[in-house]
Amino acid sequence: MVGGGGRRAAAAACGRWCLVILAMASALGVSGPAFYWRYKKGFSSSSSPASSAAAAAASSSPSCPPCSCDCPAPLSLKSIAPGLANFSITDCGKNDPELAKEMEKQFVDLLNEELRLQQVVAEEHSHHMNATLVEAKRQATQYQREADKCNAATETCEEARERSEAAISKERKLTGLWEQRARQLGWKDP
Repeated sequence: MVGGGGRRAAAAACGRWCLVILAMASALGVSGPAFYWRYKKGFSSSSSPASSAAAAAASSSPSCPPCSCDCPAPLSLKSIAPGLANFSITDCGKNDPELAKEMEKQFVDLLNEELRLQQVVAEEHSHHMNATLVEAKRQATQYQREADKCNAATETCEEARERSEAAISKERKLTGLWEQRARQLGWKDP
């Protein structure tokens, strides 16, 4: 029993050390790159007096010459595509004769044309619905004829069943009568 408690304590200590090592590795993984870049730059942004004096000495003799760029001026929208910069509505459709003709139409004419288009669509829809209705009526008539045939056949079968039941009943009575006569004459079941 005593040995088991010692093992548990050792395992707990080992677990704690593993957690400490894992925490240190995580901290180095997160902050390591930042420290590396700061070390590489020479800790130039630290705030100690010795480092500020070194920074002042370094700033008096620049390490690299000033940059001189001969970059062209940025291109404007007008220089790239002059037609795109014209956003005025008055020029819209000037070069397109069909569009200009449409724009000149009166509002009433446009409404009349819209009504004519809606009427054409309604007539097409009505024609389609009429054709569908005629087809539905034709199929309903065909189904009604089939149902009438089935009803007639069912009535015929029912009449035949009733006749055969009557014939069987008559035969049973006749068989019973003959069996009764046979017993009276001394016949016995085998």
